[in-house]
Amino acid sequence: MFRLKRYYGSFGGVYIPELFIPILEELESAFIRAKRDSEFLKRYRKLLKEYAGRPTPLTYAPRLSKIIGAKIYLKREDLAHTGAHKINNTIGQALLAEYMGKRRIIAETGAGQHGVATATAAAHIGLECEIFMGSEDVKRQRLNVLRMELLGAKVVPVNKGSGTLKDAINEALREWAENVTTTYYLLGSVVGPHPYPAIVKFFQSVIGSETKKQIRKIEGRDPDYVIACVGGGSNAMGIFSAFIRNRNTRLIGVEAAGRGLDSLHSATLNLGTPGYLHGTRSLLLQDKNGQVKKVHSIAPGLDYPGVGPELAHLVYSGRVKASSATDTEVIEAVKVLAESEGIIPALESAHAVAYLLKHRGEFRQEDIVVVNISGRGDKDMETIMEALHEKQS
Repeated sequence: MFRLKRYYGSFGGVYIPELFIPILEELESAFIRAKRDSEFLKRYRKLLKEYAGRPTPLTYAPRLSKIIGAKIYLKREDLAHTGAHKINNTIGQALLAEYMGKRRIIAETGAGQHGVATATAAAHIGLECEIFMGSEDVKRQRLNVLRMELLGAKVVPVNKGSGTLKDAINEALREWAENVTTTYYLLGSVVGPHPYPAIVKFFQSVIGSETKKQIRKIEGRDPDYVIACVGGGSNAMGIFSAFIRNRNTRLIGVEAAGRGLDSLHSATLNLGTPGYLHGTRSLLLQDKNGQVKKVHSIAPGLDYPGVGPELAHLVYSGRVKASSATDTEVIEAVKVLAESEGIIPALESAHAVAYLLKHRGEFRQEDIVVVNISGRGDKDMETIMEALHEKQS
């Protein structure tokens, strides 16, 4: 019988074949025990500090601040080991898998950052690792595929559907169903059936707790705004978690408007309707018959037709504001941040920067704004340069 909170308002739950119920109950039970186990937490925190490189800096951005007209701080998850926030969760769940006696890990990945982080954690702890990745993303993120393979992981291209993140998750779930007794499914975002949204949020909440301590030390108070990109929602829930109760801090989630909200996009919080996907009830981009729509984003980590159930609830309740940025706006944001601050963000993270540029002049000079730079842009350089060359031609 599940013990943790399974629903966030009307979203969340467990909508999955009965075969998985005992496994999810076992996972929840192990997670509850691990959270209370001082030795488990001590090992996790030690790895975050000595292996992942935490705490990550909170960097003041003076030239970007001048452009925007507010005090802009960047939470530098791009400086964590493997180049993104994903390592926080993969270290935690890999330890949890070991805690449960599982020696094989499987995972899905879109942009490749979760896959790389999973392969990294598995290699460090000594676990077998297999990564499912959409064939389209394999092409777009070849560098990350090579990194995963070098780390000892087996990368399985998924050719079904659109060959992107949704399809990779589908295949990972099928593989898990066939090997539930020996295999741990390391889900990368705050999506999926309970207890995964709670588990991923717990391991990513280090972003928010660090940010709160850092900004209070620098400015003496909480920020006026916290802005993060949203695909499934792990980096957003990670940084938002520390500020949800402070109503004076506005929380903004920026999704992929892709080619435009009237065209192909991945703006689930903005335009989604309640539905069921990958074992949970959340907002979903679907047609009138409940079929999942085709989605698009220049950022491979954001082209997902669903979103985490807690984020859906926070938007429905008015606590989080949903916004979006087009591919064109995102490329401009990459260029501006690179030229003004010497930081090349991942295309995913650049959606949050694009929000600043779209709303420059709307902030007050004294406003404190924290933007989560959830990953670095090394993996996206070919895509970025192609887009910039197309713009110039």
